[in-house]
Amino acid sequence: MSKLKFIKKKNSGRDSSGQVSMRHQGGEQKRYIRVIDFKRDKKDVEGKVVAIEYDPNRTCDIALVQYKDGERRYILAPEGLKLNAAVISGDDVDLRVGNAMPLSAMPIGTVVHNVEINPGQGGQIARVREQAQQLQPKRAIMFI
Repeated sequence: MSKLKFIKKKNSGRDSSGQVSMRHQGGEQKRYIRVIDFKRDKKDVEGKVVAIEYDPNRTCDIALVQYKDGERRYILAPEGLKLNAAVISGDDVDLRVGNAMPLSAMPIGTVVHNVEINPGQGGQIARVREQAQQLQPKRAIMFI
């Protein structure tokens, strides 16, 4: 089982030799970096939202999901995700808050977040708090 969070290294304005290269940079609070699952590549395994947490490194809340096989992962918590909700990712899943599926399987007008630009690359669009995209139909534009 991998660690879900680790301590963020502080540089305090120092370069590789240890000398101060930028003033007024020291003394920040210790922070933990949480490892977020942007890919949601655990297909057809149902998970349960165990906790919804505040992450100081991003504007979006994160949800701790425990899957049926015992693995735990952090995901970005969409607006409306509740504690003890069931989430799943796959091609043929229900259209509910927290589920992940390809855009081709969603109806037009669906509000989505954490969108991949290329399949398998991980979510890169609409990852901040209360930001979402609405799925629009593709229109053919012709110029004469």
